[in-house]
Amino acid sequence: MNDYGLNIWGNSNFIIEDGKLCLNTPSKPAIIDIVKQIRDDGYRGPLLLRFPHLIQKQVEQMYASFAKAKKEFGYKGNFNAVYPLKVNQYPGFVKNLVELGKPYKYGIEAGSKAELLLAMAYNNEGAPITVNGFKDKEMINIGFIAAEMGHNITLTIEGLNELEAIIAISKERFAPKPNIGLRIRLHSSGSGIWAKSGGIYSKFGLTSTELIEAINMLKKANLIEYFTMIHFHIGSQITEIHPLKKALTEAGNIYAELRKMGAKNLKAINLGGGLAIEYSQFKQTTSRNYTLNEYANDVVYLLKTIAEQKNEPEPDIFTESGRYISASHAVLVAPVLELFSQEHTEEKLNLKKKNPQLITELYDLYNSIKPSNALEYLHDSVHHMESVLTLFDLGYVDLQDRSNAEVLVNLISKKAVFLLGNKSNIDLSKVQKDVQERYLVNFSLFQSLPDFWGLGQNFPIMPLDRLDIRPTLPASIWDITCDSDGEIGYNDETNPLLLHDVDVEKEDYFLGFFLVGAYQEVLGMKHNLFTHPTEATIKITQSGFEIENLLESQSILDILEDMDYNVYEIQDTLNERLEKSSLINDTQKKQVLGELYLFLNDNSYLKTIE
Repeated sequence: MNDYGLNIWGNSNFIIEDGKLCLNTPSKPAIIDIVKQIRDDGYRGPLLLRFPHLIQKQVEQMYASFAKAKKEFGYKGNFNAVYPLKVNQYPGFVKNLVELGKPYKYGIEAGSKAELLLAMAYNNEGAPITVNGFKDKEMINIGFIAAEMGHNITLTIEGLNELEAIIAISKERFAPKPNIGLRIRLHSSGSGIWAKSGGIYSKFGLTSTELIEAINMLKKANLIEYFTMIHFHIGSQITEIHPLKKALTEAGNIYAELRKMGAKNLKAINLGGGLAIEYSQFKQTTSRNYTLNEYANDVVYLLKTIAEQKNEPEPDIFTESGRYISASHAVLVAPVLELFSQEHTEEKLNLKKKNPQLITELYDLYNSIKPSNALEYLHDSVHHMESVLTLFDLGYVDLQDRSNAEVLVNLISKKAVFLLGNKSNIDLSKVQKDVQERYLVNFSLFQSLPDFWGLGQNFPIMPLDRLDIRPTLPASIWDITCDSDGEIGYNDETNPLLLHDVDVEKEDYFLGFFLVGAYQEVLGMKHNLFTHPTEATIKITQSGFEIENLLESQSILDILEDMDYNVYEIQDTLNERLEKSSLINDTQKKQVLGELYLFLNDNSYLKTIE
């Protein structure tokens, strides 16, 4: 059985039973059953399924790991977490997160005016709000309003000009004031493609010289008592623990020095985000080299050690780590529309009474192939195909001969891969790359997996059923956009994605794309005017599941309006041009008008023929 690396990336969230991918809960509902129930209600195209119990699991594990570390090392500081809204601002996620985080006073981090106002509306009472990113006076004013409303808010300063604005505004507003944080620019940085968000040349933060100046400004303005936090960030998806330990040592010493300079209310260190999750499906390409418990232990131990050495109180620990909390909660499910070699079946052969010698030899290879000669015959068929193409260009074979050759080579390839099974063979791996089946899948990569296109970030992919049947086709995934970049190809010869040989005209075949809950939705592009998939929240029950908050994908009119088109003008223009048409009569025009109305109020994704 091919488990598609569940033991690597699955985090025990899923299991396979009776050939179906199921949620690892007592009732063990199959994802394919959830999908079929939604489709039975008439929803087509890709689906985004949200699983709140997986949000809850991540939140509980994070708090439990730090609680365990604090107890083990006798740590006196508190642990707090805030969720960075930039990772996923969709209400289907945020509202569930806020509700599930209530017992922990799990807070929110905002990086813009809109996010801050959202946090002020939805954050749990008493839970922290932190504000990062560049700010103007208006945004700082909103932060003061949050404090006046009773929110536990910290404005993190990215530059001295922001501190000047806070000092000025504090003189104009009412008594309650927000806490102030200073983002520190460390020399330490993370690893991987996000490492540039840390280090001395990073985009955000204050240098040592600016930190000293900030302390003096706060003292002079009598605001030093509101300075409660320092913040740093060394990169998203920190795959190695060593850079974090180095950064913690640097930040811990800065914390102690600032307190010695008179910042006696400085009591918290915000580690920023970066806690990694494992996206790889293959053991050879795993990236994260630490566990959540190791992460928590290292943070607690290092900060305790520094505090004791410097004779300062152990700081409260804040983390953001939005990717860790949100990635696993969402699963994109999309139906396969077509296998591009599906036309290469025996029925498509149209052999002549007298065929060219190469075609006869290919036919013999197909009929006599067996495990002992499969690899040899596969190589022979590929060579024969090249020869047929040369003869076609020279005019010695016709189009029917070429078609027969293509069909036979494809049949031989499929048969060879099946006969050779899971045997490890370098030559077979190379052949699998060359004979990849193209699966056309009803989704937009640019809308739903933008990090794959922009950053080369892989996501686990697997079928939702037939998992008790050995897949035989090395696959690449094509989306439905008219862009050649809309492909997920598997070019690593040692790790092909194997899928099943199915006739999608006779049976459904669904692929699941996993760990898509972080960044993918909010970064999704409207390429070809494809929009966010239909989404549903799935509540797990004792007997199975319940589908809640089903939100259909935007209509074509909605997305055109988002693009600032005048949709009334579009509808009126279509109506006028239809009315002017002399090619159909009035009755036919009424029918066409109704059809246009339906198309405009439907989404852009393709519809499979039922």
